[in-house]
Amino acid sequence: MKLKITQINLLLLLVVATLGACVKGSSVTVDAPQLVTNDVIIDPTATIAWTGGLITNNVAVSAYGVCYSTTNPEPTIADSKTTDKVNVFSYSSKLKGLALNTVYYVRAYATNSVGNTGYGNVVQFKTGSGTPGIYGTVSTVAGSGAGYDNNTGTAALFNRPTYLATDAAGNIYVSDSYNSVIRKVTPEGVTTTVAGTGTFGYADGPAASAQFYVPSGLVIDATGNIFVADLGNNTIRKITPGGVVSTFAGNGSSGSSDGTGNTATFSGPTGIAIGADGNFYVTDSNNNLIRKVTPAGVVTTVAGNRVGNYTNGTGTAASFNKPTGIAVDAAGNMYVTEATNNAIRKITKDYIVTTFAGGVDTAALKLGSPQDLRIDANNNFYITDGDGRILKISKDRIITTLAGKTATTGTTDGDGSTALFNGPKGIVLDPQGNIFVADYNNNRIRKVIQ
Repeated sequence: MKLKITQINLLLLLVVATLGACVKGSSVTVDAPQLVTNDVIIDPTATIAWTGGLITNNVAVSAYGVCYSTTNPEPTIADSKTTDKVNVFSYSSKLKGLALNTVYYVRAYATNSVGNTGYGNVVQFKTGSGTPGIYGTVSTVAGSGAGYDNNTGTAALFNRPTYLATDAAGNIYVSDSYNSVIRKVTPEGVTTTVAGTGTFGYADGPAASAQFYVPSGLVIDATGNIFVADLGNNTIRKITPGGVVSTFAGNGSSGSSDGTGNTATFSGPTGIAIGADGNFYVTDSNNNLIRKVTPAGVVTTVAGNRVGNYTNGTGTAASFNKPTGIAVDAAGNMYVTEATNNAIRKITKDYIVTTFAGGVDTAALKLGSPQDLRIDANNNFYITDGDGRILKISKDRIITTLAGKTATTGTTDGDGSTALFNGPKGIVLDPQGNIFVADYNNNRIRKVIQ
């Protein structure tokens, strides 16, 4: 009988628990649990916050959760605490009854089978003021319906725009997926085609004759090269400023092999980001992997194990389920959106995977189906939630809705509280901090001003 990874981990817990029980009263030492504390996400209007923890060593635990205090900067289980349900060494915690506008200290804890308690890192946070966040203002900058037409403003036509990128001049680049082209929208709203013929295919060469197959994630490097996650062709493509398209990694075949250039394989690469280290990071969606691609085209797997699941852990011990968007912060942490798991996952530079926001646990923050995210210079997060909202998680980890309504579709512009989207996917910020959204089912590029 084949066992899933989650089942194997649970069996390990049972075995270790039995061993732990056997050493009670003896001189044998049982290691205390080692933990990482999740980020804290705060509701601005209520006395609620969400966090959790990850147990990073395989020890039997009898109690786990987070402990928190307003006065003790290193809270213990003698302070306020939650008791949570472990989901294969990780768990979510919901803090309730907090005081508004108050500083708290929180950290994960777990107690092992012989009564030793281990603690995670301390996270300091301040609750909201009780007032809702400020909505943005939404407008349509390009597109009005399904088609393929280069024009200005709403006279231009797109067919399922997915992901976006921006350059220093404020131009927006669009993966026009069903047209299989890369488009450019200037700050004046003029739309042109950068590369692709408008038909599905796989051909390198001059931009006007090159072909893509459902292009997805986009990123632009410091010298102006555009890198495309070519989902349907299972490759990463490169478009030079001179308009030459080549295959940077992958060979068109579906697979999960690491390697260099065309010896590596992907299956449905969706999102792509570039870190301060110059490396590219790719959500290999159908493989449920996070891959790293060096500037020399060397591909390695940094997190995930191809099992479609929701498991936090280190490197290949973690599991994802159809990861899509990806962003890298200034410290080198990666953040990945997963619509299937209703989660945003965090991957540290040491490839420790935790939950940043949302998740499948009952105690988790309820996200819809997060699609993509971007992080600004001040460490604010902007997220497209496929249920129709544009979300912001501030540098202080307060979550608000900038625009849109849950499970309500439409094309309404105006104040964010009444504006409507239909399947928002890609999101990007221009140099002025304006937010642009690929409104997938509306075939529009929308702008949100905070």
